[in-house]
Amino acid sequence: MLNSRDLAILDILQRDSETPLAEVGARVHLSPSACSRRIAHLREAGYIKRNVAVIDRAKVGLPTTVFVTVSARTHSAAWTEQFRQAVAQIPEVMEVYRLTGSIDYLLRIVLPSVDDYDRVYKALVARIEMNVVCASIVMETVKSAESLPLHHAG
Repeated sequence: MLNSRDLAILDILQRDSETPLAEVGARVHLSPSACSRRIAHLREAGYIKRNVAVIDRAKVGLPTTVFVTVSARTHSAAWTEQFRQAVAQIPEVMEVYRLTGSIDYLLRIVLPSVDDYDRVYKALVARIEMNVVCASIVMETVKSAESLPLHHAG
């Protein structure tokens, strides 16, 4: 069970995992060594999966986001596994969500340009048969957050 100090540590680290240990400790009223032990425990318990660098997509030439909705041809276990393998093989597919309702899956794809979507689309349909595929191109990102709302956690 997480206490308020653990949640505060997680909040600091999710915003900037390179925050110096002494600063994290000071902000949660712990010595650096006690803070280090807490962070080690949070890692061991699986609350902290890994540390990553957040890359500026525009600077590396991947400014375009396309959301793709997919309606499955069938809902069999074999089709689902084939779909999972198909999207796993396409590096531009960043996230895939299985949904309730009339749409079965939502994919988030990042690309250099809208023109590159056709290549990804063809790679996907070559790997698996789908019923309906619909793409929406992001014109503007209104909000993008990496930090979880930990005030709901406990």
